[in-house]
Amino acid sequence: MNIMLIDDDEAIRMMLQDIIEDYELGTVSQSLPSAADLTAAQLTSIDILIIDMLMPGIDGIEAVRRLKGGFAGKIIMLSQVESKDMVGKAYENGIDYYITKPLNRNEIVSVLRSVSEHLRLESFAQNLQNSLQNLTPKAPMTAAPKLTSQQRCDTALKELGILSSPAAPDLSDIISYIAQNNGQLPALKNLFSAVAQKRQAPEPEKECKAMEQRLRRAIFQAHVNIATMGSLDYTNPRFEELAPLYFDYNDIRNTMRLLENDEKPAMSQVHINTKKFIHALYDTVYSR
Repeated sequence: MNIMLIDDDEAIRMMLQDIIEDYELGTVSQSLPSAADLTAAQLTSIDILIIDMLMPGIDGIEAVRRLKGGFAGKIIMLSQVESKDMVGKAYENGIDYYITKPLNRNEIVSVLRSVSEHLRLESFAQNLQNSLQNLTPKAPMTAAPKLTSQQRCDTALKELGILSSPAAPDLSDIISYIAQNNGQLPALKNLFSAVAQKRQAPEPEKECKAMEQRLRRAIFQAHVNIATMGSLDYTNPRFEELAPLYFDYNDIRNTMRLLENDEKPAMSQVHINTKKFIHALYDTVYSR
C-alpha cells in the first residue's frame, strides 16, 4: 500500500512512518507538512491518505473536500478535536476513518490493517468484474454476476477478520452443510458430528471437540475485531451492521470499554454464542 502523510507536525509524521515501516503496513511515498498545494494528480498512485485536521493555510477538511470525487483511495483523518459536529463534518466531506490524538500505536496499526483489507476486497471485486467483462466484451449490459456461496462466505469472514483463522474451513463446511439441510440449524453437537463424518475424520468425537474449540477462539477474535472497529468509530456503518448481527451488543460495548482503557480482553470476559454466530453467518452468505 502506498501511503501519503500530511501533518504540519514533523514528529507526528515521523512517528507514523516508523509505525508503518515497523509493522510492514505499506510504503510512505510522500510526507508533507501542508495540504495547501495538494492536488488529485499527486494522489494518482496513493492508496491511503493520512491527513491532519487542523493545519495552517488550509485545514484537512477543506483539503479533503477539494479532493472529493478525484481520489479513489481511503482517507484517514487525525485530530485532537473530539466534537461530534466536527467529526461528522469530516465524514460528510469524504474521510473513511477518524483517529483522535494523541496517537495510539495499536489504534493506528488496527485502522491501517482494516483499511488495507477493505482496499484489497474492493480491488478483488473490481478485478473479478473486469475479468468477467473481458470474457464477453460484445455481450449486452447485464447485472453484475453473483459471487458463489464460498466467495460470499470468504468475504463475510474477511469482514470479521478471521478468514485466515484455523476455524475458517470449519465455518465454510458448516455453512455448506446447513445449506444442504435446507437452512435448518441442528443442535451444535449434531452439527459438528455431521461435519466431522462428512470429512471422514478418523476420530469423529475428537474432531468435534477440536472444532468447537477452534470456533470459540475464532468467534472471540471476531468479537474483539468488531469491538475494536466500534471503539475507533462507533458511527461506522459496518460496525453498526455487524455488531448486533453476530454478537450481543452489550458484550461488544463491554469489550469496547476495555479497549478504550488499553486493557486486553480475555475470552473469559466474553459470552461466546456459537449458534447465534453461525446462524448470522449463514443468513449473511445466503442473503447476498
